[in-house]
Amino acid sequence: MEIMPDNSLAIVILHYGKPELTAKLERQLKADVQNSKGLNIPVLVLDNAAPQLYPDSWQRLDENLYWAGAFEWAMRRLSEEGFKRVWFLNNDLYFVSRPPLVGSVVGRLARMEIALGRVGIYAPSVTSNPYHPQMEQRSQAQFRQVNLVDGIAPLVHVDAWREAGGLAFGMNPFGYGVDLDFSARVAKAGWVLAVDHQVCVRHIYHSTARTVDGFMDTAARAEAEFLAQRFGPDWRETLRRLKNDFTDYETFR
Repeated sequence: MEIMPDNSLAIVILHYGKPELTAKLERQLKADVQNSKGLNIPVLVLDNAAPQLYPDSWQRLDENLYWAGAFEWAMRRLSEEGFKRVWFLNNDLYFVSRPPLVGSVVGRLARMEIALGRVGIYAPSVTSNPYHPQMEQRSQAQFRQVNLVDGIAPLVHVDAWREAGGLAFGMNPFGYGVDLDFSARVAKAGWVLAVDHQVCVRHIYHSTARTVDGFMDTAARAEAEFLAQRFGPDWRETLRRLKNDFTDYETFR
């Protein structure tokens, strides 16, 4: 197994909504790290000023920064602490792949970089994704190179984040669409975007967002305006084309 040295990777779970969802994912990942010899990777819960606070969180923010603001906060904080990569996870997902998980990700990411070059954003595949076909698992393959990454579980290289200029969410802090723009800029900066078919999660889409009255409508309007600014008036067709343009790799070359 490949061993990541200290400060190479930090795992962050964004807490908002039900504490039991966050706790389930935190237990899964902490147990996995503890059971993997040689790994020294922190699993941190970032409480996004949630109405139901998370006990023993790493940090509790003073206000809800939504997904985009919380992502930027975590990237800045952890990059200042010397971490090279940050794995930023929604709390409403769960890994369905067999362990070891984190150790497997470390080793597989290294092999992807040997095959394709430096990976700016790595992400696990998803059992199903109604919005992003490029993220769906194809278990017969090893990994997939994509043009856009859904923001439910991106593992981001700090240098890629810096070179892309970070998130540029403007008046759209809610996060919908911001992940697509960010990943497109990371790819434009020369980094690889990779989805791992052998590390897979199940995600409960909008499980937290739907509990907040009016949030989905507000976020959808902000997303449409943001994506039109970033990808042009024909943004829907542009994104459809980018999502469906990917390459699967059956083996590590």
